[in-house]
Amino acid sequence: MSTPGPERVPSTVKVEKKSGQGKPPAGSAKKTAAAKKAGLAAKGGGKGRKPVTPVKVSGGRSMGPILVIGGVALVALLIIGFGTYSVIRGSRDWEDKVGDIKGVVNYRAQKNPQLDSQEHKEGTLPYVTSPPVGGAHNAKWQNCMGDVYTEPIANEHAVHSLEHGAVWVTYKQGLPADQVAVLAKKVQGKDYMLMSPYTGLDKNVSVQVWGYQLKTDDVNDARIDQFIKDTRVVSAKEPGAACSSGNTSTGPISAEQGAGTGTPMTGQ
Repeated sequence: MSTPGPERVPSTVKVEKKSGQGKPPAGSAKKTAAAKKAGLAAKGGGKGRKPVTPVKVSGGRSMGPILVIGGVALVALLIIGFGTYSVIRGSRDWEDKVGDIKGVVNYRAQKNPQLDSQEHKEGTLPYVTSPPVGGAHNAKWQNCMGDVYTEPIANEHAVHSLEHGAVWVTYKQGLPADQVAVLAKKVQGKDYMLMSPYTGLDKNVSVQVWGYQLKTDDVNDARIDQFIKDTRVVSAKEPGAACSSGNTSTGPISAEQGAGTGTPMTGQ
């Protein structure tokens, strides 16, 4: 049995702080710091720096100004277009205008010698249409300075008024007074116009100038006003002839004035 030797005492090794023992390698520390810095940068962080909010850029435009500009342009085009249309329409011949009125009969287009005749003859005369719209007539015209006659007038005088460019408004005898008043307002005080009841009229109202006629049952028919507007004066076969100083009496031509077979007369 061996004799134990002296007891061993574990030796203690003092580690200096400068030795770096127990610390990560210097390179690792730098990498770690760089990684942290990169992480903060990625998060937008870092001491003293605020996160940067991404700016959103809208791909669309505000439609308000575009709509306003478009609306103004559209209005301008409409105004220009309407103006051009009005000029073109206004420059059209009166016969084209009256021809556009629905229901108007153009007797001039028939080229009927009896209807087209402008001879002055005495006495009662036959006519192609009822009321007449043209043909031979008496030398004296019916006064047509906005005259409203309450009794029928002689065709032979009225046709001469048409030759001078007058519009003759006729209505069925027995038409209610309020409807007659509506027609009278269209005539009273207007030169180259006259009005009278007409025996045997097939419609309530018949409006005529030389060669053109419009018939309707409605005294408020807007076509009546349009017809008057498009034909008064301009429809004259004798432009410039007077409507004043004409016959103002009513009733048919008297028997003593002849049977309408006299020779043609000269005069307006």
